[in-house]
Amino acid sequence: MKEFEGMTNESLALLYVEGNNKAFDELLSRTQSNLFQYIMFVVRNEDVANDIFQETFVKVITRLQEGKYTDSGKFSFWLTRIAHNVVMDWYRNQKSEHILDLADDNDLSNLQGDEILDNFRESEIVNEQVMTDVRRMMETLPAPQREVVFMRFYQQLSFKEIAELTGVSINTALGRMRYALINLRKMAREYHIELVLE
Repeated sequence: MKEFEGMTNESLALLYVEGNNKAFDELLSRTQSNLFQYIMFVVRNEDVANDIFQETFVKVITRLQEGKYTDSGKFSFWLTRIAHNVVMDWYRNQKSEHILDLADDNDLSNLQGDEILDNFRESEIVNEQVMTDVRRMMETLPAPQREVVFMRFYQQLSFKEIAELTGVSINTALGRMRYALINLRKMAREYHIELVLE
């Protein structure tokens, strides 16, 4: 919406608190894609992801209306933290550390675009295969490890931010990343997968 051009997400959230429902619509349209992608990556089931996404926004609306948001310049961080908590609640309800099986048509290929020039097609094919192999191996990691890898490499968050978002210490976040990398290397050796980009 043109009336909100140039406004930050934080400003939109505060406008919504003041009663401007259109500000929330704009906020939702700006954040829903990244948030759903994060949730989907963690739970790997579209129906569950949709439920968690809806519950996350119900909690966001409730907290905004209760005045539990202050402009800290990190609305997306706050939003992801709420989503993370909803996901963890869902895990606790499932009484399992493992998430549902990945649908056959979802290989997480939406996480990287193909924008390499045509004259590098051979390198592009090799790189695509490497990234496909990495995504497939990541899908087999336990959820806490997969979540840390996603936040670090796809969202480019610091370990301090990851620790805050997931409610663990920095050492635990680092440990999860370490074990994820060990597991990925082990799988690469076991299946003779070359993980070098050209």
